[in-house]
Amino acid sequence: MTKMNNNSVSNAIDKAMDAMGRAVSWLTVLLVVVTGLVVLLRYVFQTGSIALQEAIVYINALIFAIGAAYTLKEQGHVRVDIFYNRLGGKGRAIVDLSGVCVFLLPCTLFILWQSWDYVSISWQIRERSIELSGLPFVYLLKTAILVLGILLIVQGISELLKSLALLRQHWLDD
Repeated sequence: MTKMNNNSVSNAIDKAMDAMGRAVSWLTVLLVVVTGLVVLLRYVFQTGSIALQEAIVYINALIFAIGAAYTLKEQGHVRVDIFYNRLGGKGRAIVDLSGVCVFLLPCTLFILWQSWDYVSISWQIRERSIELSGLPFVYLLKTAILVLGILLIVQGISELLKSLALLRQHWLDD
């Protein structure tokens, strides 16, 4: 059995994140349709649906939770580009490596740690909407917090491996 190298692990993570990013992009279409339906019901038919309004929150949470890791993969996250753009490959790899180790992983682990009880209690009581006609899946909505953290850690590992590979290549070339 062959051992996977850093590059193949990173490529596998990136490929999975690409697939998730493409899939979650369709949720934006669903979000527009559901929002349009809520507006249509309210202003044309003078009626409403709490469940549809809550569905907008659920869809938006999934877009954010899954889309954040995809955004990281695509280098679309917030970064101070004043210095970064002037750096060479080695400098960028050091900044990226530092960002993952100093900011991304500790913050994401803290979010997971702090939200674990919040989500698990919600699952234990099968938390549902406080509205009678609302969605009975608040525990699933809260689970999006854990999904966000896990996906960011996984993509962070991919970014870390890519930075290490780039630094290794620069050190071998020097």
